[in-house]
Amino acid sequence: MDWHQTIFELIDMRSFSNLWFWIALAVMWSTASHWVLGVPWDIVLRARREGGQFETDFEDLVRIYTGRLLYIARVSGLWLLGFACFFLTLLGMLGFLYGFEFGQALFLLGFPMAIVGALSLNTARLIRERGEHGEALYRRLHRHRIIVQVIGMVSIFVTALWGMFQNLAVGPFG
Repeated sequence: MDWHQTIFELIDMRSFSNLWFWIALAVMWSTASHWVLGVPWDIVLRARREGGQFETDFEDLVRIYTGRLLYIARVSGLWLLGFACFFLTLLGMLGFLYGFEFGQALFLLGFPMAIVGALSLNTARLIRERGEHGEALYRRLHRHRIIVQVIGMVSIFVTALWGMFQNLAVGPFG
């Protein structure tokens, strides 16, 4: 028996039974929760607590990242939306219609993040339109972060249920 076969028997390379998939899922959602519209959450907390230059830097960062998101949406938003819909449809069909487990795993990673992307774009638009700063800006970003965390919890729950179902249905030697 060669060493490749031994490794593949020892480490299951399917998506939902692979430890790396679950690590990637956890890192993806913790990162999405920490970086609110591109601004690290610790900067938001420090600006709210200490004010002064920290608050000025925070509002500048929000202005920069909000402008960046809105510029990308204005310049190439339709193309990005088209490609995202194409790839999510492709992954959904490959995964759930044709039973390709890797497609299911990528769809369960990508679809909730597409929702977070749309939410981020809407939050950036609201901040720009209303000219929010100070306490209103803190509340807006806090609300955005809570919604992202709820989406993440639901996504992890659904992915875990589907992954357990796949692992039980396929069995240990798939």
